[in-house]
Amino acid sequence: MQRKSFDGMACPVARSLERVGEWWSILILRDALQGLTRFDEFEKSLGIAPNMLSRRLSALVENGLLERRQYSAKPPRFEYVPSAAGRDFLPVVAALLAWGNRHCAPEGASILLLDAETGRPLDPVVVDRHSLKPVEAGTVRLGTGPAATPALRDGIARRPMARPRAAGDDFKDSTETTDQGPADRAGSGRDE
Repeated sequence: MQRKSFDGMACPVARSLERVGEWWSILILRDALQGLTRFDEFEKSLGIAPNMLSRRLSALVENGLLERRQYSAKPPRFEYVPSAAGRDFLPVVAALLAWGNRHCAPEGASILLLDAETGRPLDPVVVDRHSLKPVEAGTVRLGTGPAATPALRDGIARRPMARPRAAGDDFKDSTETTDQGPADRAGSGRDE
């Protein structure tokens, strides 16, 4: 049965999930981004069955997220290192880690993201590269890019500009502004 959505596979979220949405793949990328490169290292770290690991590594190489490099001729042995696209996945892993610590760990964080130089715990947020404003619910909306099909343009145009506020909602209206910058927001108690 074919997946049905208003934008099909033109949606970058759908395309991304098609490449890395399987949870073993994301965990393999997490480990590769932390320096693991060899089959046995991934197998030991993840406790994954060898046949599953082999399939996931092949898929990540095929999808351009890992590069396979031979490090031994006899017997032939390979290592797997993140490609440019794989390295660009680090902010996604960091966001998943922060979200998981905030919403899925009632006992508290078991893994922290630390600054490599200072060892200080980080609280990653997604920000716009140009304005440095955090990307938060209620402050953004979808638009169409130059490659959008007419059907995609129509589907996006029919979506509401903003979700109606409900009791207890802390979403900001997209027209509201604040003087608070990213550094101020990091310590603003949003973790409640």
